[in-house]
Amino acid sequence: MLNVRNLSFGFGARPLYEGVNFRVSKGQKVGLVGPNGSGKSTLLSIIRGEEEGYTGDVELTGTVALVPQEIKHDPEMDKASVVRDYVDPDKRYEDYKIKKMLNGLELDVELNHDPKTLSGGQKTKLALARALFQSPDLLLLDEPTNFMDVAGKNWVMNFLAEYDGAVIVISHDLELMDNALDKVLAISPHNSSVEEYTGTYSDYTRLKSEKDERTKRELRIKSLHLKKAEERYQNMRTVPAKAVLRRKIERERLTLPEAPQELKKIKISLPTPKRVGELPLKASEISKSFEGQVVLESIDFSVIRGDKIAIIGKNGSGKSTLIKILLGMLEPDKGEVVRNDDLSVGYYSQEFETFDFEKTVLETFCEFTNKDEGYARGFLGKFLFSGDKVFQTIGSLSGGEKTRLSIAVLTAQDNNLLILDEPTTYLDVLSQRIILEALKEYQGTMVIVSHTTEFVEELKPNKAFIFPEQRMVLWDPKYLERVTEI
Repeated sequence: MLNVRNLSFGFGARPLYEGVNFRVSKGQKVGLVGPNGSGKSTLLSIIRGEEEGYTGDVELTGTVALVPQEIKHDPEMDKASVVRDYVDPDKRYEDYKIKKMLNGLELDVELNHDPKTLSGGQKTKLALARALFQSPDLLLLDEPTNFMDVAGKNWVMNFLAEYDGAVIVISHDLELMDNALDKVLAISPHNSSVEEYTGTYSDYTRLKSEKDERTKRELRIKSLHLKKAEERYQNMRTVPAKAVLRRKIERERLTLPEAPQELKKIKISLPTPKRVGELPLKASEISKSFEGQVVLESIDFSVIRGDKIAIIGKNGSGKSTLIKILLGMLEPDKGEVVRNDDLSVGYYSQEFETFDFEKTVLETFCEFTNKDEGYARGFLGKFLFSGDKVFQTIGSLSGGEKTRLSIAVLTAQDNNLLILDEPTTYLDVLSQRIILEALKEYQGTMVIVSHTTEFVEELKPNKAFIFPEQRMVLWDPKYLERVTEI
């Protein structure tokens, strides 16, 4: 069905893959894994025939459908005037079946709704529904469970496990279709390869862990041997013997196994935030309605310097409205937000609307932070933007890479309040860890929305603003149970 032979591809001088070979047979379920920016989404685009410039052969028989993690431009959606026409253009299904599918995907929209007015996450779910109704021979899915709670994620993964065709899926939730997977393809950026692991996702994690342990052990032994050789070299007095030993040391250094990035320690130093008063922000009797529907009512709270506040509630409960009012992007119908004169806010949202997609990573960082290139390259390296990666344009980055860059920009500034709206949506485990370590180092005040339990727990909030109650409370671990509600 799919046969990839000797595939090589890269951006500029940086190869994503070199000489890659793998096969996917009819009906196989395949997980595709790798760090953010390793080329997972690009590989799906190559298979779909949407990316040029590669060498090697990609042979595909049968029909194929690709659902990307972000719907930037969909001609079919642009043509459709209502949801029903987009999801089922050939009108093969009854309304009740379409509604059942949309309910499973946690998409609460009417079939006569205009799809072009939906949010980014809703459009992605709609594109997934369309692809599932098409039943292609090969289904390519890029993070299909983003924007879903646990029930929705389980529904999607169970559906894919029972799907008759072949599936290649990128997901942070592969463990949910563990036993249904036939193999895992793992992209390794440090050697531009795609490694194949036959078996379930559990088999992959076990084999990968064993391999990483072997790599660490080999690196430790060889490094110790080199250290002893260096000590012998320093104590030698004979010039010819020293020259021979130096050449031997250099040869052995070249044979050292490269440690994958996920095995390296992460340490990020951040600038000290600007000084701000004891009450950076105060909301007084805030109310907001849309078309007669009350979203926020008589909200009253103060943000104290140094607070870490988790905003918790289901989508549509008013979290984004509250954030936009706090930022001054939206005016309340009643009440006011009092901001300290020295308040400096850094804001992250999933839309990346402040970025110029034609500029490079380095240009963007320097522009927003007013830092020089030397500082920028060192700081960006901590967020996995090293070497030629800093010269990539923003438009060529994956969703996770854009998130990493956004957080890098925010934390390199001296903002004394960070407001972060779903910073973990597009992130793999390593990227989550990098951003978490950066935020744990941050000494200012923080307001965060996240549906990732471990992320919120490790940030150690001292308060929570909870919906639908619409009130501020002291933090209690019991609120972690509500973090994943979507």
